[in-house]
Amino acid sequence: MATKVFIAGSMNIKRLDPKVKARIDNIVARDFEVVVGDADGADASVQRHLFDHGTTRTTVYCSGQLPRNNVGSWPVQRVETRHAKGSRAYFTAKDVRMAEVADIGLMIWDTKSTGTLNNIVELLSRRKKSVVFVEKAGVFRNVGSIEELEALIAYMSDAAKRQADEKIGLFDRIDRMKHEPVPLFG
Repeated sequence: MATKVFIAGSMNIKRLDPKVKARIDNIVARDFEVVVGDADGADASVQRHLFDHGTTRTTVYCSGQLPRNNVGSWPVQRVETRHAKGSRAYFTAKDVRMAEVADIGLMIWDTKSTGTLNNIVELLSRRKKSVVFVEKAGVFRNVGSIEELEALIAYMSDAAKRQADEKIGLFDRIDRMKHEPVPLFG
C-alpha cells in the first residue's frame, strides 16, 4: 500500500516556495498518494502544482457537497459534518479526516495559521509525523514529538500563541498529549 501524504497550509500563502515545490515533486516521483483540502491559499497552490506535474494520485477533501477548488478534477472525498456551514468546525471536519487517513503530513505554515497548526497537532495526536515548512524562516522542521511541536511553536509571536490557544486550545491539547500513555507496541 502506498504512503499517503496530507499536504496543507495557511490560507494566506498563495505561492509555494521552491523548497516546498521540490518536496512535492519528490512525493509525486515516489508515487505517493496525496490528500489535499479544497481551500484557497496553500491548498489551491498545492493543487495547481500537482496538476502541472500531471499527478493522478490525488484526492481532494471537502466539507459538504462540492469542493471550493479541484484544479485537477481529481476524486473528491466529501466529509459530512453537523457543524454550521462555513464555520471553523465545518471546515475542520475535513482536515481531521485527512489526518486520520494520512500516514504523514507536509504542512506549509506562516507561523500564525491556527488551521495549519491544528493539522500538525491532529497528526501528532495520532502518532503521525509532519514535515513543516516554516515560511518566514525558509526551513523545514520535523514534528514527531511534543518536544518538536514545542520547538515549532517557538516560531510564533506571543499574540499568535494566544490566538492559537483561544481558537484550538493549543496548550491544553499539548498537556493532554504529554500525559497520554504510550502504547507498548505499535
